[in-house]
Amino acid sequence: MTQASISSDLESRRVEELDRLLTLLKPRILQYVESADPQSANYNPTSLGTYHEPEFLKQKILNGDDLAEKCSEDELFNVIDKVLEYSVNTWNPGFLDKLYASNNPIGVVSDIILSMLNTNSHVYTVSPVLSVIENYIGRKYARLFYTKDQETCGGLTFAGGSWSNVTSLQIARSMRFPDTKVKGNQGYKFAIYTSKHSHYSVEKAAILLGLGSENVFKIDVNAVGTMDVAKLRETIATTKSQGYTPLYINATAGTTVFGSFDPFTEIAAVAKEFGVHFHIDGSWGGNVIFSSKYRGRLAGCELADSITVNPHKMLGIPNTCSFLLLPHVAHFQTAMSLQAPYLFHGRESGEENYDLADGTMGCGRRSDAFKFYMGWLYYGTAGFEARVNHAFTIMEYFVARISADSRFELVGSSKENLPQCLQVCFYYHPSCGCDNTKVTRFISRELHKMGKYLVDFSPNADGSDKGEFFRVVFNSPILTNDVIDDLIDSIVKVGERCV
Repeated sequence: MTQASISSDLESRRVEELDRLLTLLKPRILQYVESADPQSANYNPTSLGTYHEPEFLKQKILNGDDLAEKCSEDELFNVIDKVLEYSVNTWNPGFLDKLYASNNPIGVVSDIILSMLNTNSHVYTVSPVLSVIENYIGRKYARLFYTKDQETCGGLTFAGGSWSNVTSLQIARSMRFPDTKVKGNQGYKFAIYTSKHSHYSVEKAAILLGLGSENVFKIDVNAVGTMDVAKLRETIATTKSQGYTPLYINATAGTTVFGSFDPFTEIAAVAKEFGVHFHIDGSWGGNVIFSSKYRGRLAGCELADSITVNPHKMLGIPNTCSFLLLPHVAHFQTAMSLQAPYLFHGRESGEENYDLADGTMGCGRRSDAFKFYMGWLYYGTAGFEARVNHAFTIMEYFVARISADSRFELVGSSKENLPQCLQVCFYYHPSCGCDNTKVTRFISRELHKMGKYLVDFSPNADGSDKGEFFRVVFNSPILTNDVIDDLIDSIVKVGERCV
């Protein structure tokens, strides 16, 4: 047999192999999704899955295999079946634990296309179409926020909101103090300012860039969790007098616990006064920009020097999909490029950058922007707005229901002062009289054991000893009032067993 015929045979077998595997996989995928769909005749309310200890999963999934021998197709799909069985089914409406929700059909298709292409969107020559799409969608996305910089704004994707935030700090340092690209932090004592309710990635960014966590000054918040701007200004002035170089202010659009939106216009004025980079971490709440009803919570966002936004959260794009948006997209290269001609061959002068990794601190990168592009094409701007508005309507219905029951106690909000984003923080007080932490953990654990609801909880950081409270996120597009009613009933029934 000639080399050419061997190659042809291998190619033929590869196509047949893919066809066979996909044929075997398709009914499993459809059954998995169908079991979590309340509109399906085969809906299983407990398809969310239940908690298991790691040792149990090691025995069930790994089974002591050393991977030395090739497995059969039956063995392979037995593993797949177990992975589906013992994983959390985020398609189930009971998944109310984190800031992201289920995938969607076009998201699955997008991921399949990306896996099939298996390309690296670092240089244009290997990912021409995906590079063009990312530049296009980054610019279109940025224009929603930067209404005054329509011609120059744009964005790139990074591996999650934390990395987008880290990158924004690197850009702040490089753009304001270009010598740091060569000399590091030598001669500077940089200071970073963020609220006490901000995401931990801000502090990690300071550690990663050699600034140190002690140089992160956490500003007090008010009763609803938004940054105290007077305290921010006072802290910047004080640290500057102590020899610090004010570098970066992080504000948040949708804090992790309370979902609060900081006062961006006021913070921008302080940043301008002291010549400080103004960043908005909108990983969670930034996509209210799609809603004409709720986008006012982002007032002043156009004044930011950088914005992090995650379509994989509020918009349901597959994990992960995080953008860093800038009013001047060219700043990505100014801050990051090392002029590596062996990899980045450059474009004609005056053209936009298509070697996308030249605007990042990394190299290999998946084209997460493609998933967002496909979702935006499929649902349209109106579809995204409807999703956001539906989620807020469900959240508000839940608040109205528990506000009418004296056994529930809202935290950080009220019936009159609704939560700013899609999570609701509350205590539940059953008749047992147990302390809040015990009640919260007991109910949360028992709901998960039932396989119906996965909800989160958080410590109370207000200095009181009231204990942990529930934090439930209403972000799934298939949530209905009936699901909310059942959730409340389940909390009450489980609470009766707490002793």
